[in-house]
Amino acid sequence: MKRGKKYVEAAKAIDRAALYDKEDAISLVKKGATAKFDETIECHIRTGCDGRHADQQIRGAVVLPHGTGKTVRVLVFAKGDKVAEAEAAGADYVGGDELVPKIQNDGWLDFDVVVATPDMMGVVGRLGRVLGPKGLMPNPKAGTVTMDVTKAVNDIKAGKIEYRLDKTNIVHVPVGKASFSEEQLLDNFNALMEAINKAKPAAVKGQYLKSVTLTSTMGPGVKLNPVKLAN
Repeated sequence: MKRGKKYVEAAKAIDRAALYDKEDAISLVKKGATAKFDETIECHIRTGCDGRHADQQIRGAVVLPHGTGKTVRVLVFAKGDKVAEAEAAGADYVGGDELVPKIQNDGWLDFDVVVATPDMMGVVGRLGRVLGPKGLMPNPKAGTVTMDVTKAVNDIKAGKIEYRLDKTNIVHVPVGKASFSEEQLLDNFNALMEAINKAKPAAVKGQYLKSVTLTSTMGPGVKLNPVKLAN
């Protein structure tokens, strides 16, 4: 794969064989983000979990202290007085049954996170085939199936992100933007790693954090020392 000049230049500053401390890694990733747009800084965590086993799944959510730098559009499935509550909390879209054909048939997906009250999960369940593969299904573990829609919407707007294992047992999550200060990125990264360490399944044997890599959208990845990040 042919890389651009900027990528090649940025890659020269990184020792591919080294495992960096988090402060140095963040500094290098920021310097490597040279695209004309504000690149997202992402963290990729390869775990020792075997996601095929239910007792080794990782799924949850964490509020990043400085948010993700992205405006998140929230859709809330609610009825009764919860509709007004969701609207007052700042949800971008609120509805019920009438949204099912719009999403299912018209392909409407102008939202980033879906929240639902428990009594609406029967309705949301009909959209499983559309929302599931896109990682948009509300889930109690992530705090997106709840009667407290005000807290759910506020947390998401404040920078709450979901994390979960993919099929290769890796967690991929954003920790901010290249325009963030190193201190902001470090705060966000620390909050994420604390949540990931707390989410360690008891059934996991051996090394939990196999590798941790920080990268920007267009820049090269920087490997961190996973042993120093485990607790």
